[in-house]
Amino acid sequence: QVQLVESGGGLVQPGGSLTLSCAASGNTASILAMGWYRQAPGKQRELVATMSNPGRLNYADSVKGRFTVSRDFAKNMVYLQMNSLKPDDTAVYYCNAALITRQLDRYDYWGQGTQVTVSS
Repeated sequence: QVQLVESGGGLVQPGGSLTLSCAASGNTASILAMGWYRQAPGKQRELVATMSNPGRLNYADSVKGRFTVSRDFAKNMVYLQMNSLKPDDTAVYYCNAALITRQLDRYDYWGQGTQVTVSS
């Protein structure tokens, strides 16, 4: 079991910045990657940015150059620094932890979600 607790969501003006944080607890030794997904109204959940334990990065094309994902492996934390925010970044952002199970399958844990609203 892994528990994910998110913080940092809120209302921000277009062009502004916001930082999301997520703390993982529980069976953190089995985490292979952590990162962020989001779901905008009327759309499916999509990958935003992830970082694997070896440090491999994966960004959505829509956020490259604007968002930065980072991890503190010792503290089991993952962060999302969001700059130059746009109204279409408005979504519920979910922290994600990908684990390997005892059956060697991938299993994803999710945070409760934090609302990010970009509006003037």
